[in-house]
Amino acid sequence: MAAERLFAEQGVFAVSNRQVSEAAGQGNNAAVGYHFGTKADLIRAIVRKHNEQVERVCQQMVDGVGDSADVRDWVEPLVRSFAVHLTDLAGDEGETTWYARFSAQLMPDPAHRDIASEESLASSSVLQIIQGLNRCLPDMPAGVRVERNAMARHLIVHMFAEQERALADRDPTVRPGFDDTADALVDAITGLMLAPVTRKESP
Repeated sequence: MAAERLFAEQGVFAVSNRQVSEAAGQGNNAAVGYHFGTKADLIRAIVRKHNEQVERVCQQMVDGVGDSADVRDWVEPLVRSFAVHLTDLAGDEGETTWYARFSAQLMPDPAHRDIASEESLASSSVLQIIQGLNRCLPDMPAGVRVERNAMARHLIVHMFAEQERALADRDPTVRPGFDDTADALVDAITGLMLAPVTRKESP
């Protein structure tokens, strides 16, 4: 999709509906507004399209976890479902993908940063993962859980975005593909979730 590519390359704020229409080959500059409404509506449509596919993969993986008490078992579907989706988008020919970089552009954008998280939290598989991690880490304070979930989300989005950019630019990478990047992320996020919690007494 032209909008996804432009948002990924230039940032959400910098791209106008007119530019999206022109990149999509639409003679009518109001075509984006007619089909999608506001820019936020367009972004939500892109996120929702991808999330539906990621959710299917993630739910299949979560169903296989059962009632595991192993943190890594719950981190795996959270990370690997995104990797599977990006690999599917690239196809056998290794075509350029844009979705990871698009997602990374959303995170610092004040007007649209909540769209992706809202869509993600509407996912039943993500909610099951959060519940599974909570069961594995019963002694972790609630605030720390929220904080580490946010850290994990940033790691997942930005590391896949960096891998996507490197593959698109044919730059050398430490790991050759998205699945290999997922291996590193599962290791790192499992360690993050199991790391000790520093407690400071209130003054």
